[in-house]
Amino acid sequence: MLHDDLGDPVDLPPSLERVVSLVPSLTEAIAQSCPDVLVGATDWCTHPADLDVARVRGTKNPDLKAIASLSPDLVVANKEENRELDVRRMREQGIRVWVTDIEDVPTSLSSMRRLFGEVLGATVPDWLADADELWSAPPPEPRGRVAVPIWRDPWMAVGPRTYTTDLLTRLGWTNVLAGPDADPTDRYPHVDLADLDRADIDLVLLPDEPYEFTADDGPEAFAQVPTQLVSGRLLTWYGPAMVEAHKTLRP
Repeated sequence: MLHDDLGDPVDLPPSLERVVSLVPSLTEAIAQSCPDVLVGATDWCTHPADLDVARVRGTKNPDLKAIASLSPDLVVANKEENRELDVRRMREQGIRVWVTDIEDVPTSLSSMRRLFGEVLGATVPDWLADADELWSAPPPEPRGRVAVPIWRDPWMAVGPRTYTTDLLTRLGWTNVLAGPDADPTDRYPHVDLADLDRADIDLVLLPDEPYEFTADDGPEAFAQVPTQLVSGRLLTWYGPAMVEAHKTLRP
C-alpha cells in the first residue's frame, strides 16, 4: 500500500482508469500526460484550454455528490488548495484521495514523480524531466527584492514556506515578506499597502490570479515601487508551467 505526501495510506486498485483532479496545476499535468484517465476537474482548472471533462465546482467547495457520481478510482488533492474536511468526507464515502504537499520547487518535482510513476503508473513525462533539469541549475546573480500581492482590499501577499517564494529565490529574487523575521506559519499574510510600497523594495509583481491584477487595477496603488504584471500560473502552478516559467522568468 502506498502513502500519500501526508503519510496517509491509499489502497490503490491495480489500474487507475478514472481520476478526478481538484488541483488546477495537477489537472494540467495529468491532462497533458495521461489524458485518458481524467474524468473530472474543478471550475478553476483552465489549462489546457480545450479540457473537456465534468466540472465539480471549486477547490474550496467541491461538489462531493458530483465527484461520487463520476465513480472515480482516485481523487487528486493538495494540502494547501483543498480543505481537509472535504478530503475526510470523500474518504468516509469510500473514495480514494491522494493528497500532495508542495511548498517548494524540489518537493513539487518529487511529488509529481511519485504521482505519475507510483500512482498513475506512467512513465516520467518529458516536461517533468525538463523541469527537473532546468530548475536544478544554480540561481542567477541576485536581482533584487520583490513583493508579490495575491489580493487587495484587504491586501495579502506571498510569504514564507511557499512554492512561489522558492521559485522566486531560484530566479534570483528575494521575497521581502519571507525573511528571517517572517512568521513561518503565516504563508500568505495580510499586509498594509505601506508594507508593499516602500523604498527598500525593487519590484512588485502583480499576478493575474487569484486576484486578477490588470493595468488598470493594481499599479496605480504604488507610488514608490515599480510594478510588473505577470502570469500567476507561472508563479504558482507546478507541472508543465514550470518549464514555461523557467524560460520566461529567468534572466
